[in-house]
Amino acid sequence: MALGKVPRQRAIVDRRRLAAEIDGILADARDVHGARPALIACWRQALEKGRAEIRRRFEEEDATGTATVRATAFLFDQLLRLVHGIATEHAYPAPNPSAAEALAVVAVGGYGRGELAPHSDIDLLFLTPYKQTPHGEQVVEYMLYALWDLGLKVGHSTRSVDECFRQARRDVTVRTALLEARYVWGDQALFGELRKRFFGQLAKGTGPTFVEAKLAERDERHKRMGDSRYLVEPNIKDGKGGLRDLQTLFWIGKYLYRVNDVSQLVLHGVLSRSEALGFARAQDFLWRVRCHLHYLTGRAEERLTFDLQPPVAARMGITDGKGVRGVEHFMTQYYQVAKEVGGLTRIFTAAIEDEHRKRPLIRLPRKSRKIDGFRVEGGRLSVASGSDFKRDPVAMLSLFRTSQQHGLPIDARTLRLVTRNLDLVDGKLRRSREANRLFADILCARENPDDTLRRMNEAGLFGRFVPDFGRVVGQMQHDMYHVYTVDEHTIFAIGILNRIERGMLEEDHPLSSEIIHRLQSRRALYLAVLCHDIAKGRDGDHSAIGAKVAERLARRLGFSTEETETVSWLVLHHLDMSRTAFRRDLSDPKAIRDFVDLVQSPERLRLLLCLTVCDIRAVGPDVWNGWKATLLRELYWAAEDMMSGGAFALDRDKRVRAAKDALTASLADWPADEVAAHLARGYPGYWLAHDTATLARHARLVRAAEDEGQALAIDTRIDRPHAVTEITIYTQDHPGLFSRIAGVLAAAGANVVDARIFTTHQGSALDTFTVQDVDGGAFDDRHKLARLKQQVATALAGRFDMDRAIAERPAGPPRTQIFTYAPRVIVNNNASRTHTVIEVNGRDRPGLLYDVTRALRELNLRISTAKIDTYGERAVDVFYVRDAFGMKIEDETRLSHIRQGLMAVLGGASAKAAQPRAVEAAE
Repeated sequence: MALGKVPRQRAIVDRRRLAAEIDGILADARDVHGARPALIACWRQALEKGRAEIRRRFEEEDATGTATVRATAFLFDQLLRLVHGIATEHAYPAPNPSAAEALAVVAVGGYGRGELAPHSDIDLLFLTPYKQTPHGEQVVEYMLYALWDLGLKVGHSTRSVDECFRQARRDVTVRTALLEARYVWGDQALFGELRKRFFGQLAKGTGPTFVEAKLAERDERHKRMGDSRYLVEPNIKDGKGGLRDLQTLFWIGKYLYRVNDVSQLVLHGVLSRSEALGFARAQDFLWRVRCHLHYLTGRAEERLTFDLQPPVAARMGITDGKGVRGVEHFMTQYYQVAKEVGGLTRIFTAAIEDEHRKRPLIRLPRKSRKIDGFRVEGGRLSVASGSDFKRDPVAMLSLFRTSQQHGLPIDARTLRLVTRNLDLVDGKLRRSREANRLFADILCARENPDDTLRRMNEAGLFGRFVPDFGRVVGQMQHDMYHVYTVDEHTIFAIGILNRIERGMLEEDHPLSSEIIHRLQSRRALYLAVLCHDIAKGRDGDHSAIGAKVAERLARRLGFSTEETETVSWLVLHHLDMSRTAFRRDLSDPKAIRDFVDLVQSPERLRLLLCLTVCDIRAVGPDVWNGWKATLLRELYWAAEDMMSGGAFALDRDKRVRAAKDALTASLADWPADEVAAHLARGYPGYWLAHDTATLARHARLVRAAEDEGQALAIDTRIDRPHAVTEITIYTQDHPGLFSRIAGVLAAAGANVVDARIFTTHQGSALDTFTVQDVDGGAFDDRHKLARLKQQVATALAGRFDMDRAIAERPAGPPRTQIFTYAPRVIVNNNASRTHTVIEVNGRDRPGLLYDVTRALRELNLRISTAKIDTYGERAVDVFYVRDAFGMKIEDETRLSHIRQGLMAVLGGASAKAAQPRAVEAAE
């Protein structure tokens, strides 16, 4: 393969001038070996000057990524030629070389393609005609040591032509390297023999085998790299949708058609002209990103990590826009390119695989039949030509619906025709009653609607038919909470809903799996899942905007007025159930009443639970856990109970009496006077905050501590089904107790997700902390729990250096420190009849809960309940507080003082410069 033309080559490296300089060095030296230090210095200066010029063009003249990597390959070509000249003409000259001493320097790998990223290794093949000679070994050794002295990483091998073919027959990686081999310097005839024999002998008749091997290699690489092109920190070289996928396409094309450029595949009918241009655009975008990564880090960095995304976006000239941060706009571009790469490689490789699949010795006529007007050949759906779609554009949607109904894949050529005819998807098609019916049927299908929708999205049809969905294709949020782009998250959520409906997730979601079959508005639920995030990235509340989008789409799809209103309501309120469950005290009747007033009907309650579960599950693999499931189920049952006039709807006094009666029954082995004494300890709120089993466990803990005269009693209960550990502490109450315990838990690496704080009439504290480990599971390490108990005792005795212990905890990966959120403190006196509710938002860090609760203590506030949650790197902590007299805080001056104090803890002063970010962004 010839290296593409590099403009103004001599500004990068002037080989003639360097040759003259080298001649001067040799003339002044005693011999060539004595001149080595001066030669290395000369070559290093040329290398640094050339690299600086290439970088200047890239950063100041906006040279393309493709031009940059080709210029870098050109620079190394010239350097290698100079080094080779010294090795063969001065260090180890051969006045009368034999045929066996011929040597060719050959570039392989990416360098062989003439593409070399700024800090990539160079891969070389030293090609010999026969077995390596002593003279050849000396030349190769001289060259390699010179390159190593220049600080270069060199992958190298020395092989004869025959050895190359022996290894290439056994190893597809070697075969691929030879496929990309490019002559750099030395014996050109020897390289010509390699190329002639490669295509004349090795490649001939082995096309299908090579294709299968490269596709298998690609699939294995995808699995190794996460098997998704929508990872939040993608590997742009080896990840799905990255450069290696484009290179796989080119390798197959070159192997089968002997092309040296992707544009030549147009002549063979493999790619259309627009697809070839799309290939070039995608490749250049990825090369630009890769070059920026290398220049930013000064190394061969291939991962687009969180900390590198903002500076790369800035270097790409992508700035903040209305409602969208520049880094998010950049990553959206990246995912759209990755999607385009996926489409190109999938359609291309599938078409090649179909064309060159191994044929049987006796060819039998291929049987074909028709289903819904489409041909079925080889078990795949197809159309005769693109004119089928031109005559009836509705057929594109019908194709996917038929594929879904009959479980038949669509052949590659037909998928390609869909992509090439997307211009037929216009306003007329979107208004077509039949087209909308087909889309609704696909969305609400009983089995695997997500698979079909994902294929439609890959083909580009989904976003064209539903333009509002097209706006979120490839859209991401720059945080550590959202794992997938909005479109991928949405399709995942639809798939989760379908699996719940089919009973496939009954163990994980028993309640949803039960109630989903009692729904009267099944279609509305599927459309609500599709639309719940459809307005992400727009300027404003995505729930409110999305509700209007959903209403329009529902009417367009032919939904009834009732279904349309249900869809719109679900999208508008799709975050409210999780907010109530995770941020409100569910033992507080007002929290339940407010939620019931919002939901109003059991049908909406069932719909909202299913939507909430699907939304959270589809955020990422580690977001859902047993504790979240417990809270959602508790809220659902309490709301359902209140709607039906059940026990939760009874007045507070009746519910307290019922709780005490149930506890008395569970303490049947206690003397009546001891039961009465224990019941006299508590306030009404305590008896309603826990179930009977927990109340009984507390009673026995208190009794044992009192009987034994213990100043401190600690009980731990591991609840694996709910992925939490309960830590209950009984001791004398004093100001700052919550804060001290929170500090010890932070130092131990336990994350608090819920806390219930209770003080008895006798002045003792009975506090229950619900904690998880750093991975979102139960904090169940026996040794850590034992050490935690000891540390709590030490801390309460005043002998534990809390600040030092927290400071010694790792702050997390450095890249997590790049995220900034304008801190926010919300004080709400309407959420509870008995407490002021304070919500604190800010970037999470070790010891944050300790600092916040210490500030609350210093503000003379008493915490009754705490709800603690994190969304990636962002913390949302909610506290139910009262003043020292047990009253809500009503005075505006004091409320303002509370806000200021908490903002100071969160870093309010420095955060004023931070870009505001809506609270909903993490949900």
